[in-house]
Amino acid sequence: MRSTRTSAAPRRGRRSVLAATGLVAALALTATACDSSADSASDKPDVTTSQAADGGGKVQIPAELAGKLKEHGIDADRWKDGGWKDWDKDKWLSDAKDFVNPVIEGLWKPDRMQSAKEADKTVTTKDASAGQGVSDPDPAPVRAQAEKTPYHRNAAPVGKVFFDSPDGPAVCSGTVVKDVNHPGKSNLVWTAGHCVHAGGSGGWYRNITFVPAYNDYGKSEAELTNANPTEIAPYGNWWADWASTSNQWIQGGSETGGEGAAYDYAVLHVKPERGSKSLEETVGAALDVDFSAPSAAEARKMGAWGYPAAPPYNGLKMFKCVDIPGRFSLSPTLPTMHRIGCTMTGGSSGGGWFRVRNGKSVLVSNTSIGPADNSWLAGPRLGRDAETLYQNMSKTYGGR
Repeated sequence: MRSTRTSAAPRRGRRSVLAATGLVAALALTATACDSSADSASDKPDVTTSQAADGGGKVQIPAELAGKLKEHGIDADRWKDGGWKDWDKDKWLSDAKDFVNPVIEGLWKPDRMQSAKEADKTVTTKDASAGQGVSDPDPAPVRAQAEKTPYHRNAAPVGKVFFDSPDGPAVCSGTVVKDVNHPGKSNLVWTAGHCVHAGGSGGWYRNITFVPAYNDYGKSEAELTNANPTEIAPYGNWWADWASTSNQWIQGGSETGGEGAAYDYAVLHVKPERGSKSLEETVGAALDVDFSAPSAAEARKMGAWGYPAAPPYNGLKMFKCVDIPGRFSLSPTLPTMHRIGCTMTGGSSGGGWFRVRNGKSVLVSNTSIGPADNSWLAGPRLGRDAETLYQNMSKTYGGR
């Protein structure tokens, strides 16, 4: 599930600052820290679970999660045996406190991952023009560039977020971010709100799982037929045992982005399907989050990373775009969003946007919405509300 979509867009001029290569090099340097762990099997979780049988076996759901399911009239045994496929709209868990995501070991096998579709959205021209007078002219398209492989050496903190929606398996992108209250041992992943919750008309998605450095060597579909599981999920599968998104997205998010679009961000707290080390220790890298909500002029160049899955892409490879951001608004009453030229398509939703600050790459936004012609992307500015959500997640769940 990627961006909300609009119809075709005009072009905007650009300013020239900070070479794109500087941003790319900074991210690669950050990710290189994971090199030793990526090449040492002893530092990895048991990734062979990605080849295990589907979730119909003797899966143990912790009593706490089973109790939460029971509170909503859901039988834990039926859930683990496939009851999660029952999307009863009257029982769709939607409130912030209702998140339940028990591990179903082996559910996300490689072939199921490849079957996951981007749940693309469309916003009308009217919606896109509502912020005229606030938005900058539309950017010229920036062609997405394939990230260097293997990803564990070049962009390890980036991966794919898989989840089940009423329409079937779906996919977004995400980024490993640091946990300020648990330095060096973060289990936090940054993504988009619409990758975990349907917004005002629905509730929480199910079986949310993060796979860092997915398809590590960027292999084709044919090559993946006989690929080693570690090439598909080099660091294993990481299940979200808690997720937080903004109240604005939960209440106002819609198929067209809606009033929740400017707050379309989420943080996952994850745990390994197998293993005990933290995500940051396992991957060897995590990025700081910049909550200063810089203006477009202050932010200078930004880069967006993700796994676009809608044509002409197929979701198997990681791509990136680097551009000078402008302002985008869906309404004069809503905060402005960042916008860059980029040809990435559905599946890149939730992927991190990075900028260089004090010589280091930091996460400053995530992919949220874009036009039908795939010429640009827009993402929320991360300010005080986003920092509060992040801090609450870190303090409440970070040490688990």
